[in-house]
Amino acid sequence: MLTGPELGAAIEAARIAKGVSKKKIADDFFVKPPSIQGWVKTGRIDKSKLMDVINYFGDVVGPEHWGLRPGFSFENLPEDPLSSETADALEPNTPSRSTSDLVRQMLSKVKGLSNEARDRIVAAAEEPEKEPASYLPANMEGLRPKKDEILIPQYDVRGAMGNGQVPPDYNEAIRNLVVREELLREKGVSYTSNSALAMVTGWGQSMEGTIEDKDPVIVDRGITEYAGEGVYLLNWHDELFIKRLQRKDEDHLWLISDNKHYEKLAARIDDVTIRAKVLMVWNARKV
Repeated sequence: MLTGPELGAAIEAARIAKGVSKKKIADDFFVKPPSIQGWVKTGRIDKSKLMDVINYFGDVVGPEHWGLRPGFSFENLPEDPLSSETADALEPNTPSRSTSDLVRQMLSKVKGLSNEARDRIVAAAEEPEKEPASYLPANMEGLRPKKDEILIPQYDVRGAMGNGQVPPDYNEAIRNLVVREELLREKGVSYTSNSALAMVTGWGQSMEGTIEDKDPVIVDRGITEYAGEGVYLLNWHDELFIKRLQRKDEDHLWLISDNKHYEKLAARIDDVTIRAKVLMVWNARKV
């Protein structure tokens, strides 16, 4: 398995081969573009996301692109691809190589590409970055879950329970929460996968009685379609809401506020983008 800058170069080469921008990858992985730049520069990426990255580029590169052999297991991936052991193993007198040099090295292992295609990929890797040079990354290293625990990132997103919030920073992880799986089972909470769990903050009063103003809520990002009546994190007319959804008819949904002082709204299904389903409020009250 590639690690460090070589892993970063592999991500960049796969990105160029797939023909997607770093902004598009950031949107698809619910992170900010500077986070993708960090992956490319250092190869430092969370193990759970690395699995998703490999699958994401599976249509343009195979396992060998990542230094993997047939029959590899995700469980054997390093916990931290840029661990201190990896860093200590690097020779201090070895000059650092540019991203384009590492991309050239990765392309040498890829079969079936024409010389013209290789030249285009290398040229794209040599283009100067247009993304901000400095940013404050989330510190995601402080907590490591045990075998029977789940690590849930909290994102800097406000799901409006009133008039809606425009989500310009969707999503940057700001802290971690470690939860025992047993606790979720005790509360009757089911979810699509551990890696799909996240926390966001409710904002406003329209869901009072279920979700209070500024309550953190656990959501399942693996649910992105209407799956029956429930509380969802959704976009409607480019604004982010937390609302209870109920089918009105074949083409419409009701957006319901649990606070009875708010009227329910009818929305065309095509105008609603479901981002996640709300599972529970982080005061141990199941939704």
